[in-house]
Amino acid sequence: MGKKAEAIETGKADGVYFGLMSGTSMDGVDGVAVQFATGKPPVVLGEAHVSFSQGLRDALFALQASGDNELEREALAANALATRYAVCCHELQSMSGYSASKVRAIGVHGQTVRHRPEKGYTRQINNPALLAEMTNIDVIADFRSRDVAAGGQGAPLVPAFHATIFGAKNETRVVCNLGGISNITILAASGAVRGFDCGPANALLDEWAHRHLQRPYDDGGKFAASGEVNRPLLNALLDEPFFEEAPPKSTGRDLFNPAWLDAKLAAFTNLAPADVQATLTALTATTVAREIERHASDARAVYVCGGGARNPVLLKMLEQALNESGVSGVPVMTTEALGVPPQQVEAFAFAWLAMRCVAREPGNLAAVTGAAGERVLGAIYPH
Repeated sequence: MGKKAEAIETGKADGVYFGLMSGTSMDGVDGVAVQFATGKPPVVLGEAHVSFSQGLRDALFALQASGDNELEREALAANALATRYAVCCHELQSMSGYSASKVRAIGVHGQTVRHRPEKGYTRQINNPALLAEMTNIDVIADFRSRDVAAGGQGAPLVPAFHATIFGAKNETRVVCNLGGISNITILAASGAVRGFDCGPANALLDEWAHRHLQRPYDDGGKFAASGEVNRPLLNALLDEPFFEEAPPKSTGRDLFNPAWLDAKLAAFTNLAPADVQATLTALTATTVAREIERHASDARAVYVCGGGARNPVLLKMLEQALNESGVSGVPVMTTEALGVPPQQVEAFAFAWLAMRCVAREPGNLAAVTGAAGERVLGAIYPH
């Protein structure tokens, strides 16, 4: 028996883990406390959300592009992030009833500011050493880098977790994360797992809502619902090479950012803002539906997580887009139907990835990311 298998079978990685996730929407950090025990399904003991200040959000957005004094600005933003992460961990301790001494590790994704796997790097800013100092808990961070080092995209990393929690025998399911960027995990009836990014989701929807509503997001999709989809604009938005690339593929704000949107809108200056929002919502729905039609046409259901799960207009458009793409009759619902509230899924995944790191078990799927093989992900910062 190998050491890795022995670690799992003897329960050496069992215990309570905290998972923290702050995504491309940059609105705050979601956290969960999870109990892992060998031979038993994991149990979520508590959840927490800690918002980011406008100053921190502005700093993070500014780091999406090159600028003056980047090294210092990144370091200061990382320190501020670690402080918010620590607040979230303290809330998780209160909610779960587990003190720091009883938590095995914190799995934290960090905040992506650059993602360029084609150039051999990805950057999630964080200060895990500071987080370990503030919480007195081991911290596991920097999950993407090892996959990129092995020639992979470094994302998405959640499909292995999705397969463990949401997979079903003899039924193809799709798990769709609608965060700042949309991605899907295909859990095939055969047991095969695939996953990749589809395109923009809340990153552009939030940007447009902020410009025209002075709000951080389109609450319930009401702004989009008040407009109409403009087909010429939708076609212009779809005219982007990334949408036709074959997986494995990943993307981020490096491509789908305000400058990209403004360039696409240059020929549509007379459109009402609500019509643009409706069309951006249709863009997300269409790009996801097309990828499902191409790669998972036998799907029995689509389960949505992430912030977009709270947007009923987007979910309705996704169901319509599936019908129009030829994948008709496929219901769209949230992961709540599978027992995990949609706002918990990604943080849960990083608690799971932390547990895998402690067990010295791989966290990636080479078939998903394109890496040379499966790798143990994460760097450990002892408290």
